[in-house]
Amino acid sequence: MVFSSLFFLYAFLPLCLIIYQIPRTLKFKNFILLAFSLFFYAWGEPFWIIQMLISGIWVFLSGLVLERYKHDPAIHKTILTISTIGALLPLFIFKYAGFFIGIINLLPLINIPLPGWTMPIGISFYTFQILSYLIDLYRGKCKVQKFLPDFLLYQALFPQLIAGPIVRYSDIEQQLRKRKITIRGMADGTKRFIVGLAKKTLIANYAGTLVVQTIGSGNLNTLSGIECLVGIIAFTIQIYFDFSGYSDMAIGLGHMFGFKFKENFEYPYYSKSVTEFWRRWHISLSTFFRDYVYIPLGGNRNNRLRNTFIVWFLTGFWHGADWNFIFWGLYYFAVLQIEKHFILKYIEKIPRAIMWIPMSIISMLGFAIFYFTAIPDLGIFLSRLFTVAGNDFINLKGKLLFNQNLVFFIFSWIVSMPIVPEIRKRLPGLQSYRFRATKFYVIGSTVSILLLLIISTASLVGDSFNPFLYFRF
Repeated sequence: MVFSSLFFLYAFLPLCLIIYQIPRTLKFKNFILLAFSLFFYAWGEPFWIIQMLISGIWVFLSGLVLERYKHDPAIHKTILTISTIGALLPLFIFKYAGFFIGIINLLPLINIPLPGWTMPIGISFYTFQILSYLIDLYRGKCKVQKFLPDFLLYQALFPQLIAGPIVRYSDIEQQLRKRKITIRGMADGTKRFIVGLAKKTLIANYAGTLVVQTIGSGNLNTLSGIECLVGIIAFTIQIYFDFSGYSDMAIGLGHMFGFKFKENFEYPYYSKSVTEFWRRWHISLSTFFRDYVYIPLGGNRNNRLRNTFIVWFLTGFWHGADWNFIFWGLYYFAVLQIEKHFILKYIEKIPRAIMWIPMSIISMLGFAIFYFTAIPDLGIFLSRLFTVAGNDFINLKGKLLFNQNLVFFIFSWIVSMPIVPEIRKRLPGLQSYRFRATKFYVIGSTVSILLLLIISTASLVGDSFNPFLYFRF
């Protein structure tokens, strides 16, 4: 099931919100939320729900054993190691087994059949979530969860189950036990959800159609340079509004049920440097690798270059079991090293508006590596983009496509900038309760949100299945 479907919007979510309000105790509310979350996951993946529950129960029981032996350092560490391997094993089998078998099959006289199963949706996200519980429990940063349904709710909570943000147990530990739904929270959550829905349906989906018309058409060898440019600009727009839209919807849904999830995006296309970009893009993943991989390896204190290399290799590999994702991670490793050691001190002196140009080029080249799972296709794309294949940069079809979508590109860029936060920063009175209670604000914001909902709904009528891009990761 996806958030951007009519069934979710007008059947699943309203029913869940209504039934959730019936019991008075939080314990029963959690039961209802767990039941709806399991149904949400089973809607599209009825078989894989068993695997998800097995992983959750394994980590839950491991947590109890960890707690029991927390005063014996040797046993404590051994239990953590075994528990971590057990938690990661399904991810390795279902996501990476085919990749490694393919490598082994390159050896002479070896032909191991590739596995035919599909990867469980969201396995990368919920595996990292339950892994954070184990590690935080081992470090003493959270208390052991002794009630299985509450732990499974943490693992399977439908707002962030499929594509994040990666929510750490320590961040919502108290919210599982005590939280309150307020009218303000419901209103803010609803607005945030609808804004995310509009990002997905009105911007990301349209950008996706441009991708399909160009670099996703299967006819790379016939594209002009400008068609390749339109395609990669469109994908750069699509992946941001698709993924940040999902995160907005997840955070908004969390507010509706009294949960407060951390931000996952902070206007990354506003960044002045690659370093800043990765402080703003997929924050929950980058901070996960920082806290659970980079710092334990020694961080900046011990062999920083090696530690950074490992983090970026794993960041790429986490996204998918294909060489292009590994190259994508190493691409950013290389760019960040060059930036840090040679040009970062100069970047700080350059106006942000000027740095937008090189940052856009770096981002689009990175997303080109990310998009083309077949490395030869990446080579064809780059050769056509830079016209080294003997093709024209501008042809009639490409020129028309670019001109027809120039306003869309400019609009998308404007929306991706932190204009609203900047206005709030300069005019703090707009955030005051007194202003938010005025008829002008209440009517204006309500009408705007309703219009977004109506237009987004209209775009979904008759539309085919439109999953979020990060579902496959």
